[in-house]
Amino acid sequence: MKFCPQCGTQLDDAAVVCTNCGANLAAPQQPMYAAPVAPVIPDYDHTAEFTAQEISEGKVFGLAVYLLGFVGVLVALLGCRDNKYAQFHIRTWLKFEVCTVICAIACIIPILGWIAFGVAVIIIFVLKIICFFNVCNGKAIDPAIIRSLGFLK
Repeated sequence: MKFCPQCGTQLDDAAVVCTNCGANLAAPQQPMYAAPVAPVIPDYDHTAEFTAQEISEGKVFGLAVYLLGFVGVLVALLGCRDNKYAQFHIRTWLKFEVCTVICAIACIIPILGWIAFGVAVIIIFVLKIICFFNVCNGKAIDPAIIRSLGFLK
């Protein structure tokens, strides 16, 4: 005798379909209770490294960094020097500025370099907007292009 994996009804050994619920007994069955799977957190998501208090205290300064640029960095450094969440976003902003300076070197090449620099500045601006919204949501995620540059880690 065998039992239906769906409803538990006792069936003949030759049964292919459950007479009670209609479950296909020939198809491979998945277990009714699977072990819980731990969520996969990407390497570039650093949100778990900060406490909720650090995030709430550093959120305004993190926003100031992306809104006010260099002035925002100064405000954040003066306002919450010990907040690791704000420091993360200051470092991220500085990485953006390093990338902007590196891309500015392309301006040496006439026309093509100017176009490449313009495209790079637009991409960096969009990434700063994404980081701004990450701060609004209390996240600490490395931006897409910056996280792949090894010298900025």
